[in-house]
Amino acid sequence: MNRKRKVLLIFSALLFIVGLFFASTNAFSMIKTYILYKQSKDDFKKEINKETASKLKQMKKNEPLYKTYPNFGDEMGSLTIPRIKATLPIFHGTDEDELAKGIGHYAKSVMPGERDNSVLAGHRDTVFRQLGEVKIGDPLIVTTSAGTFTYKVHKIRIVDKDDRTVIVPKIRPTLTVSTCYPFRYIGHAPQRYILVANLVKSEVNK
Repeated sequence: MNRKRKVLLIFSALLFIVGLFFASTNAFSMIKTYILYKQSKDDFKKEINKETASKLKQMKKNEPLYKTYPNFGDEMGSLTIPRIKATLPIFHGTDEDELAKGIGHYAKSVMPGERDNSVLAGHRDTVFRQLGEVKIGDPLIVTTSAGTFTYKVHKIRIVDKDDRTVIVPKIRPTLTVSTCYPFRYIGHAPQRYILVANLVKSEVNK
């Protein structure tokens, strides 16, 4: 009788151990599953937050630089040329009325700071009398209602007066500054002196 009881006790103990093993295994699996779920959920949230931040940044990036654009004849900013210690007013348009007052902004080109080619022109015997002193690598600083945009001269060209490559579109934000050439020519000059500069710094107004 004692032997039978002993066998039953051993069998019961084995069943208890087996049950405990399966119970602990299931519990471990449940805990592991919960941890993985929580981790996945947190990773998902982080990814969503990252995507949202990226979209907001892109939306901000796609906002127009200029809320309003100038009319013909409006003073729209200034061009500072450190090399010749000059700060010159810029007017929208390149008719004689604008060029008589300062630098003219070619109306069919983009505004300074925008992607593409912003074209400025001025008379060689007034505002751009010393333009020939500007060298490659020199800064050209344009200030407008949108902010301050610093360009660096990377090319100097002399072209025929009818050369239209001066106003062609550009992939990156570019400033093209043009004046008649030669500088001391008497009468209508046959060529154009061109500075081509790339945007290197933007300080946009809030």
